[in-house]
Amino acid sequence: MEHTVRAYDEELDAITAELARMGGLAEAEVADAIRAIARRDVALAETVISRDARLDGLESEIERKAIRLIALRQPVADDLRRTVAAMKISTNLERCGDLAKNIAKRALVIAQAEPITPLTSSIERMGELVTTRLKEVLDALASREVARAVSVWMQDHEVDEHYDAIFRELLTYMMGDPRTITACAHLLFVAKNLERIGDHATNIAEILHYEITGAELTEKRPKSDALEPPVR
Repeated sequence: MEHTVRAYDEELDAITAELARMGGLAEAEVADAIRAIARRDVALAETVISRDARLDGLESEIERKAIRLIALRQPVADDLRRTVAAMKISTNLERCGDLAKNIAKRALVIAQAEPITPLTSSIERMGELVTTRLKEVLDALASREVARAVSVWMQDHEVDEHYDAIFRELLTYMMGDPRTITACAHLLFVAKNLERIGDHATNIAEILHYEITGAELTEKRPKSDALEPPVR
């Protein structure tokens, strides 16, 4: 029996370790994608795009191990929540990687256009906020601190407010100078991708809260009515 329990704990720890590795990679992907936009760094953007496959692989591996653990060990209560949460969190992290890759693809196009420094600075500030939120929720995951996770959840509206401000700023530029429409449209999609990464950070906070406490956050998530981009 002791051998079985030890083997089970090792399998669960292996999933947790891979989730931590995936979180670190997702955080780096988002930060590098924003840096590629700010610096007009084509090489860095291409690196971000090429690294996305690693996140996909880690998500698949976590899912495979979690399903195997559930099937063979039949965990209950805390252990079951921890296993299922790992799968859900890995899905959110994989999506963050996809959004970072999309930002990097936009960076390749934006690097070829005339610089619009004020708008790029606004995007960079929003990117720093989103990266901070993602780091905070990953730190909460590593330390298993419910209060830190709830703090991220409570601050979701700040990312939405940044997006709304950038949306209006971009519209002003496009109306003032039609030559900026193409670059501004790409920046608009970058801002929307950042807003979605913020949502995934909040999702992770909700999942972590449920995993640790066994209770869902019942309050309505604090959220602004983020504007949708008019160009698709």
